[in-house]
Amino acid sequence: MAVDAEAGMSGVTRVTSVQPYWDVTFDADGDPDPAQRDALLAGTRALTDLVVFSHGWNNDLSTANALYDRFYAPFPGLVAAAPKARFGYAGVHWPSMRFSDEPIPDFPHTAVASLAAPAPGAPDAPAGGGPGLDPATRAALAAVFPGSDALVARLAELLAERPAEPERLAEFAAAVRQLTGVAAQPAGTAAVAQDLASAGAAAEPELLAGDPAAMCGLLADALDQAGCPVAPAEGEAILGGLGKRVWDGAKEMLRQATYYAMKRRAGTVGEQGLGPLLGQLAAAAPGVRVHLVGHSFGARLVSFALRGLPPGVRVGSVTLLQGAFSHYTFSGPLPFDARGGALHGMQQRVTGPLVAAHSSHDQALGVFYPLASRIAGEDESLLGFGDRWGAMGHDGFQSLDGTPALTLAAALAGPFPGGGCVSVDASAVVCSGGPPSGAHSDICHEELARLVLRASKG
Repeated sequence: MAVDAEAGMSGVTRVTSVQPYWDVTFDADGDPDPAQRDALLAGTRALTDLVVFSHGWNNDLSTANALYDRFYAPFPGLVAAAPKARFGYAGVHWPSMRFSDEPIPDFPHTAVASLAAPAPGAPDAPAGGGPGLDPATRAALAAVFPGSDALVARLAELLAERPAEPERLAEFAAAVRQLTGVAAQPAGTAAVAQDLASAGAAAEPELLAGDPAAMCGLLADALDQAGCPVAPAEGEAILGGLGKRVWDGAKEMLRQATYYAMKRRAGTVGEQGLGPLLGQLAAAAPGVRVHLVGHSFGARLVSFALRGLPPGVRVGSVTLLQGAFSHYTFSGPLPFDARGGALHGMQQRVTGPLVAAHSSHDQALGVFYPLASRIAGEDESLLGFGDRWGAMGHDGFQSLDGTPALTLAAALAGPFPGGGCVSVDASAVVCSGGPPSGAHSDICHEELARLVLRASKG
């Protein structure tokens, strides 16, 4: 369980760049920590504005707080120009994970290396990238999927050994499904259906459908495209056995299934947890304007919080940074789904603008997000990164008539919309980071802090 950032617990990164600040921790079902909830409700009455930021796939309290501390750092200087404004800040914590071979640009390594060692007897794997699972990632998997230590150990063993027998890869795929709770579905059920109104709880990604060797081969091709080292395509399979390249793709299968489970969890925490809490805040401190900020799956979390708001409650603004969910989520009827996005019309629960900041340098969203649909062969144009199944953080809002599309420079220097959906291309600053995720986590920039504050004035 996370602790308040001001508690000073040894070994826990503290948020010190802004005051007042509150941590708000939710479990996987969206239930908040009662003490943290009560502290937030009691402490915000004297504020005019509260910024609430949700992390994406960070592993732990220290990593998330390091993100909050750096992102919030420019705010005191920026809000000083408005002396009548009294800003407070909160950081949402929810059970998610990041594979440790995905770099966070400019973060010290100690901020992301606080996980426990793997269980005794589990095979070692290369640190960072590589065909196996490093100790930090194995510990993170066991933490976010409680009771799965033995299953994680077996997955790590198979990835380290990379056996040639096809039945071992089938065992691996079955173990991935068991670990993540993500079931294989027949072709035609897109992963992004989570964010379409037609989706039910059973809608699952297609990367676990079909022949595991074929699926993992295509995942390895995508890794190649993203600049990740993988085994060569030629000469790997021997006498019908599996080559190393397929096992490179198998690790990516585990990553994508895990992230799909985290994406689903983010929606639950937003709608069942943060949304109702914001309703309580509106009752306890009715004069406070709330500004939601979310990164990656955290952008999905704060977006689904809009659906969880009690009737009559609205927030002041929403800023989505590299949102890892469908760019059609807020859209109306679509050519391929007449019922449209799962959050269609929820932008009306925001008094100011709903901003989607996106970057072309985000490989996690530009290459891997549409991968499930590409694998299923639904749309060959997805080889061009998925017009149909693209992510919010890759190209902003789609199929929303009248939505402005601004560069970050124009958004900061010129007139800014006072309401509605706004797409902002932040590629000029969200541009650093290596494979496999690219610039997905490159969000700690003063320009993005300024974007949040521009939206807050709507």
